[in-house]
Amino acid sequence: MIVDRRIALALLGSALAAPAFAQGAGMSRVKAYAFSFKGLHGEDIRLADFSGRPILIVNTASLCGYTPQYAGLQTLWTRYRDKGLMIVGVPSNDFGSQEPGGEAEIDHTLHRYNVAFPIATKVAVRGNAPHPFYRWAAIERPLDTPRWNFHKYLVGRDGQLAAAFPAAVEPTDARLISAIERELGAA
Repeated sequence: MIVDRRIALALLGSALAAPAFAQGAGMSRVKAYAFSFKGLHGEDIRLADFSGRPILIVNTASLCGYTPQYAGLQTLWTRYRDKGLMIVGVPSNDFGSQEPGGEAEIDHTLHRYNVAFPIATKVAVRGNAPHPFYRWAAIERPLDTPRWNFHKYLVGRDGQLAAAFPAAVEPTDARLISAIERELGAA
């Protein structure tokens, strides 16, 4: 993937300057709780509503080879939601144009996999105008940006990115489960 040098330098400069600026001004670092998504059916998904809980944020697509991961994500949701885990699916058409449809098509896929966790409206997760959460995540973890559908960010109880997992890591992979359980146990 070719990245525009100006964008890469701006992201690097922001990443280097932001912690120093925040420290010098007596401010804390921006947390994931500062962001929200518009829900698929119009509701707001405010990450601040899940403050103090781990949140798994996954960019999704209906026509991807990884789409069956919805079933694994639902398994995680069923297993850990009562223990505090929140999962947010974020449809995106950024990779291979694999989420070309609108709400009805996305809903059809969600019903096929019995998805019950919150799903956002379709947004950009990369490019010139990514959703603000993804812009922030790219600054926080520039080497762990989404390279395909079903990239997973785990936000820790402290509101910072605790881990990132590429598309090939299944939701039921021991590494992801271990990271979730570690965050659920942190208090």
